[in-house]
Amino acid sequence: MRVAITGDDGFIAHYIKEALGDDAEILSEEDINDENMLPAKLASCSALIHLNGHPPDLSMERENHDVLRLMRQNAKKILDSVQSHQGLHLILIGSLRVHPSPKTEESFYSAESHLAPRDVTAEGQLWVEERAFEHAMDSHPVTILRTANVQGIPPDGQEGHGIVHKFCREACFGFFNVPGTGEEVKDMIHVTELANVVAAVLKNPPPTRQAIAVGCAQGVNMGQLANLISERTGSSPEFTGDKGTEVWGIVDGWELEQKVGFRPELSIGDIVEEALAHAN
Repeated sequence: MRVAITGDDGFIAHYIKEALGDDAEILSEEDINDENMLPAKLASCSALIHLNGHPPDLSMERENHDVLRLMRQNAKKILDSVQSHQGLHLILIGSLRVHPSPKTEESFYSAESHLAPRDVTAEGQLWVEERAFEHAMDSHPVTILRTANVQGIPPDGQEGHGIVHKFCREACFGFFNVPGTGEEVKDMIHVTELANVVAAVLKNPPPTRQAIAVGCAQGVNMGQLANLISERTGSSPEFTGDKGTEVWGIVDGWELEQKVGFRPELSIGDIVEEALAHAN
């Protein structure tokens, strides 16, 4: 089963390819922009995974209005090519930012959650998702994965990805800033477990279309997380009182397990230990 990966972010794409092995290939921007090369690459594939949750140019801010135009242009090339290859399973990986903040602590993100993009990049993500769903059929199934905050170490060994890594980097200076009051709850997932979710979805495509919110389905209280890092480092958390642009809330674990069979194996303690080791 050959799998193509587009929208390389230098992080998630690498781990997906590592999980899938030689069956996967990350396509370059040159491949996507070449009207002959992209169809040729997809001819031998049974699935295409497109990372759809970030600007095509990673140096651009999420609120840059040019991002929407670029995401549409890039996606149109990919979606048109997918439609011309019968039997190709399209998987779009984006973020939970296409959903509004949950109204209560007890609210969960799921496929049924209301859609209200929080920024320009989320608008672009939703535009691509809607166009893909419009053309989904049994010969061209579509899966949309909307992920919680992804944690892990990029393959180039640079700064760790995710809020836990951010806290641990700052803790080296004796203090670290925590958005909100400490009462907020956040879901997160390690990048290796996200790659495992993708592998499971590849093995069991939907009849036509499906959307899944992906996370550990276990809320991490920011105050408790801050205390854990403080105990390990001797550094002091400073709560900003401002929730900022973070995505708060928990993924619906029942839906995730029913559709994918996913149960998280890595604990928040495991993620903190990795982040601290990398920061040091």
